[in-house]
Amino acid sequence: MQNKGIFKGYIFIVISAVIYGCMPLMAKYIYADGVNAMTLVVLRNALSLPFLFLLGLLGKQRFGVSPKKIPPVVIIGIIGCALAPFLLFSSYRYMNSGTATVFHFVYPAIVLLLEWILLKGRIKGGSLGAILLCVAGIALFYNPGEPLSLTGSILALTSGLAFAVYVVLLGKHGRGGMGVYVFSFYAAAGASALLLAICLAGGMLALPRSLFGWVLSVIFALLVNVGAVVLFQSGTFLIGGQKASILSTFEPITSLVVGMIVFDETVTWLSVVGAILVLAASVVIAVQDGREQKKMKETKAVKGKVE
Repeated sequence: MQNKGIFKGYIFIVISAVIYGCMPLMAKYIYADGVNAMTLVVLRNALSLPFLFLLGLLGKQRFGVSPKKIPPVVIIGIIGCALAPFLLFSSYRYMNSGTATVFHFVYPAIVLLLEWILLKGRIKGGSLGAILLCVAGIALFYNPGEPLSLTGSILALTSGLAFAVYVVLLGKHGRGGMGVYVFSFYAAAGASALLLAICLAGGMLALPRSLFGWVLSVIFALLVNVGAVVLFQSGTFLIGGQKASILSTFEPITSLVVGMIVFDETVTWLSVVGAILVLAASVVIAVQDGREQKKMKETKAVKGKVE
């Protein structure tokens, strides 16, 4: 049963990362309809709320939870679904989005450090090796010819830190007894409220100009917030923050493939090597999990014989 849960967690995180990696494809068409990056984050959270609510009702999940349970979920949602993308999208003003993404994806290493320092978690050799492979692989996605900006770099790194905190909180807090759609609903509601306030205060709200743009925005919200976000949260609850952060690096690989196929972007050999290193990190984690599960079975078998 435990092996099945871990396998599901792996699948959830990888599918989530693939969906995230395809975001630029649809976002490009939504931007063309007059929407800016910040408004799109607002829309993806706000437009997902009716669907999350409906799925929760269909799944017979209770929305009437204790008031004490809601604030932690809202805080988690604000950090992961509002603050992190806000900082990342802000960095795009100062540097190339691909370079900013490279800085953002230092977060698997930050997750490892946070769990070690704050939660006193044990750093396993396999996890450390996998994260080093991830960081090295993502670093190879950077094009040395692209200009760097101190402000953009700080914003992108801070977005990675915010997302790392989000991942650690997900792994530590769990669903708090809530159904997954109820948890995602309150998290998205908190993120929507904060980002909408920021957009209105800064005059950054730019809604779609056409019906087609609204339809694409709804589809985008379904894929990202009802699909990728829910899957990422569910997967993190099952396998923990460290493994989830490592497997989520499938996102830049997907973006690389999408850019090559759809936008006819050039892929360098360094990027290919980087993708191989990221995939190798996932293999390391899978092998480590396999060994741990084997040891657990052997320990249980020995105890059974003794008793």
